[in-house]
Amino acid sequence: MGAVNIMNAVKVSGDINVVRSSLTVDHSLQIPDMIPHLVELFKDLFAHWSNLDESHFSVEKVSGGITNLLLKVSVKDENENTIDVAVRLYGPNTDDIINRGRELQVIHHLSVAGFGPKLLGVFKNGMVQSFIHARTLIPSDLNKPKLAAEIAKQLNSFHQVDVLGSKEPQLWNDISKLFEKASTLSFDGSEKQKIYIQISFDEVQDEITKLKELTGRLDAPVVFAHNDLLSENLMFNDDEEKLYFIDFEYASYNYRGFDIGNHFNEYAGKDCDYTLYPTKDEQYHFFRNYLNPKDPNEVSDEDLEALFVETSCYMLASHLYWALWALIQAKSSSIDFDFLNYFFMRYTEYKRRKNECFALAKTCLSPSKTP
Repeated sequence: MGAVNIMNAVKVSGDINVVRSSLTVDHSLQIPDMIPHLVELFKDLFAHWSNLDESHFSVEKVSGGITNLLLKVSVKDENENTIDVAVRLYGPNTDDIINRGRELQVIHHLSVAGFGPKLLGVFKNGMVQSFIHARTLIPSDLNKPKLAAEIAKQLNSFHQVDVLGSKEPQLWNDISKLFEKASTLSFDGSEKQKIYIQISFDEVQDEITKLKELTGRLDAPVVFAHNDLLSENLMFNDDEEKLYFIDFEYASYNYRGFDIGNHFNEYAGKDCDYTLYPTKDEQYHFFRNYLNPKDPNEVSDEDLEALFVETSCYMLASHLYWALWALIQAKSSSIDFDFLNYFFMRYTEYKRRKNECFALAKTCLSPSKTP
C-alpha cells in the first residue's frame, strides 16, 4: 500500500477526524532509543504497517526549534516501496499555551489552501504529517533577496486564507494570558529564583499598556497570521525553487504588522544577534514583494513608509510576547535551553528599540491619534 493509502486515513467532515493514538514518544530520547517507540506508534496508527518489524523503519532528525522536534521516518513496506513521513514532537508542557484542537482545524484549512503538509495522524504529544522534500532554512537565509521576496509573496497569500472561527486579533489577549502566567511563577532552584525576582513586572505591564495604546492608533489590517515565522518554520526545495511554510501551532487572526515584524526579529536567530535585523532597504524589498507580488516596483513610497511604521511598532510587541513566553518555558520546559536569558535578550532589545519606534509612529499619526 502506497502514499495514497496513508492519505485516506485522514477523514474530514465538519470537525477534523484523523487516526489517533494515545501513545507518547519521549522528546528527550536519542534517536536510536526513540526508534522502537516510533515503530510501536506507527503500528498503532496505521494498520497496514502493523506486520512490519523494526528493520523496515529508519529515522533521522530534520530540525529542532527551541521546543518542537521534527523527524523524518522512512518506512519500507512489504513491496519494497519506501514512504517518507514527518513526525513532529511537541515540546514538553507546550499544551499549556497552545490549543491543540484549534491547531488541527487550522492545519486542515491551510492544507486545503495549499499551505504546509497534510495531517496523517495524531498522538498524545505530536502528529504525523506528509513529508516535504526540502531543506529547513537557517537565519542567514532570510535576508537573501530572492528568498526574502518569495517569503513575502507567500506571506501575502497566507494572509488571505479564510479560517473558520473568530476573526478577532489575538495578540493582546495572548500577551495578557502570558503575562498572567509569567508574572506569578516560582522556581525551585535558588539561582533561577534569584534571577526571576529581579524582573519588574509592574514595568513590563506598563510597557504592554503603552504599546497596546500606540499600536491601536495604527489601524493595522487583521489577517490570518502565522505568528511564528522563524527560519526553522520555512523549508525550501532548491531544485524546484519552492518555498513551504510549516508549523502552524501559533497561527491565528492577528495584526499584519505583528506577523511581519515578528519575522524580521527572527533574522537574529535563537542567539538574538540583532545586528542581523533587516535594514530599511531590506525591509522595503520585502514590503514591495508583499504588497504587490505581481509587480513589486509599482508600490508607492507612501505605502512603503506606512508599512515600515506599522511593522516597526508591532516588532516591539513580538519582543514582549516571546520574552513572556520564555519565562513560562523556563519554569516548565525540560529542554536544554537558557529560557531565562532569552527573556532578558528579548526584553533588552525591546527597550533598546522602543523610543525610536514610538517616535517614528508619532511622526506619522495625526494629533488626535497620538497617545
